[in-house]
Amino acid sequence: MYLALLVIFLQCSELYAQGKVYQVFTFNGVKIKVEPSDKVKNGAPMSIICHADISKNTDFQLKHNFTFFKDGKLVFMTISDKEDARYEIPVAKSADTGDYECRVKAGDKLVISKPIYVWVAGMTKPILTADKKEVSEGEIVKLRCELPEEVPPLEFYFRKIKTNSEPIAKRVAEQNQNFSEMEYYVEAGDNILQFDCFGKRQVKSGWESSQHSNKTLVTVKEPFRNPTLITTPSNNLTEGDIIEFQCSTVAAEMRGIEIIFQKNRTILNSVRDKKSLKYSTLATQEDSGEYLCKVEQGAVSKTTKLNVFVSELFPKPTLSASMTQLDENKDLILNCSINGSRRANFSILRKSSSGDILLKKSRILAIKVNVNDTGSYTCKAEVKGIVKESKPVRISVYAPVSKPTLSVVSGSPEVVLGNPLQLICHSVMGTPPITFTFYKGDEIKKNVTNDTYATFLDEDIGLNDNGGYKCDARNNHSSGVKTSNILNVTVIVPIRGASLGSVPYGEVEVGSDTAFLCSVKEGSWPIHFKFFKKTDHEELLHEAREYSDRTIWHKKTMKRRDTGTYYCMASNRASVDVRSHPITISVILAAWQKGVIAAFVLTAMAGAGAVALWWFLCKKKKAKGPSMEMSGSALAPSLASEKLTRPPSDGNYYSGSGYIEDNENHMKSTDESKGPDLESAEVDYTEVEVSTLDPHRAPEQKGTETVYSEIRKTNNDSMENRHSQRIYGHPDAT
Repeated sequence: MYLALLVIFLQCSELYAQGKVYQVFTFNGVKIKVEPSDKVKNGAPMSIICHADISKNTDFQLKHNFTFFKDGKLVFMTISDKEDARYEIPVAKSADTGDYECRVKAGDKLVISKPIYVWVAGMTKPILTADKKEVSEGEIVKLRCELPEEVPPLEFYFRKIKTNSEPIAKRVAEQNQNFSEMEYYVEAGDNILQFDCFGKRQVKSGWESSQHSNKTLVTVKEPFRNPTLITTPSNNLTEGDIIEFQCSTVAAEMRGIEIIFQKNRTILNSVRDKKSLKYSTLATQEDSGEYLCKVEQGAVSKTTKLNVFVSELFPKPTLSASMTQLDENKDLILNCSINGSRRANFSILRKSSSGDILLKKSRILAIKVNVNDTGSYTCKAEVKGIVKESKPVRISVYAPVSKPTLSVVSGSPEVVLGNPLQLICHSVMGTPPITFTFYKGDEIKKNVTNDTYATFLDEDIGLNDNGGYKCDARNNHSSGVKTSNILNVTVIVPIRGASLGSVPYGEVEVGSDTAFLCSVKEGSWPIHFKFFKKTDHEELLHEAREYSDRTIWHKKTMKRRDTGTYYCMASNRASVDVRSHPITISVILAAWQKGVIAAFVLTAMAGAGAVALWWFLCKKKKAKGPSMEMSGSALAPSLASEKLTRPPSDGNYYSGSGYIEDNENHMKSTDESKGPDLESAEVDYTEVEVSTLDPHRAPEQKGTETVYSEIRKTNNDSMENRHSQRIYGHPDAT
């Protein structure tokens, strides 16, 4: 039973799975549009429609989440099972201008439309208000312009409108608010003022302007009237007349009123807290011109202008001179006159820094002049109290120049070759300006006009320049030109090419003398020579001043400490030290000193050799011991020679092998008779002295003989046993 139920359940599950259908959808796109169009008039209705194009595998209901954005900011959202959504704007404003886009989300899928730009054309009309309706001249009026339905950033334009003139506009940019304020200064003459304003905003196509606001009317009150300026007797006068000016105004409040009377920029008179001002003067031709009457109170200023013309009563006098340039002690006549031969009071004056000096009240002045009379002269003429002055006349009185002196600026009449030479020409006496002329030989080099001296810089100095220098001096005196003495200048040739040598050169024997020669290739005499030795400091050894291009220094008795490097230095009046290349001097031993040392060394070597030979012989004697070979005359008769033998039982004993005795007690080699084994063996020999035989035993052999003990070494002997030997004596020997 349970098995049957299980089978039925499985079959039902399979049938259910076969009958189930998955819900599948996809976005084909999302579009956004504007009705009635993307350009809407301000105040008209507007709809933003978002449409989602979706494909489904079956007809099932799907929820859509619509979100509308303007310039990236959320403005509207809705949820719908339809594929369209609308964002309604009943009254479109300019603030609704911008980029719109919509986003549609269904399930876990999100699609964004392309943006669309919507332009709400037209701006709202601005509102203008003023804080005052009535102001006085010089006060401030504050205006406020507002665009209540607009969104910043905005630009505001305020306009001041005056009668019969173009409006004056001021611009203010506002980034964070939809209104702006402006202050206006009310100027003098602004009787009735009108103000308005308008706004602008920036759109994609450019700038859009609003309508002009309402006009605001401001009434202006005058604190005082424009001043009046009158002249008495008139503004057209003749020199010598008295002219009177009167400047006045009418003010509601005189406190703070200031009246200023001026010509051009010069203030002639002024009063405060009064309604009028007066000014009078004797009219002259210089009084012609424009006069101003200015009334000020606080920030308000009003001006009235008046032109005055004063005609000439008589022309300015003219001063003439018999001569303007003349020698001292000459006669000078000055004459003052007026065109038309009008009668006048004349006076002749001399100008001075401290004031005019009256010379004579007359039209003619005759004097005998001196140098102090040089200066400017004028004359004055007076008619009816009007005084006029002539133009000045310059009179120059000249004293003759003295004989000029020509000298070198540096003081010494010499110059280093290649350097410029500056000369000065000076005249102690003479009325300036004085013209100085410089000559080099007979050639004119320079003309200079100055007061009492002049300078000349000669930059072309040659070694063969001859003729000397001179200068002339002259002024406007009739005496003519004065000439200086001729100045001869010595040209100093700088030192060039210093060198040092010595005799002997290089090596010098101790105790001998050395001559050092310092010379130069060129240079003006005298020349200052210095000899130095290089040490840890510069050591000056000798110096000399010579009228020659060389000098010799004899250094006596050279010593070993004089070994070193030497150089010399030469200079003259060119003040340039020229240094030679260094030379090296080595002080060595003299020949006799070398001989003494050699003899001493040889004697020492001979003594050392003798000692060494003696030591060698002694060592050799000790090493050999007493000689076994003795001559007959050298040995005592009691000595006996015995040939050492070894008992036959010793297998290593060799008797007399390798050598034989000759008649002269010498041993001869018999190696030729030996076989190969014997030749390869190494043989050592030593001489031994045989001891004296026992006197109680009969000697076997009389006389002396040399006995050689032969020690044959095998290849297996060690180094320690190389010189070991076994010596066997006679059995009867003691």
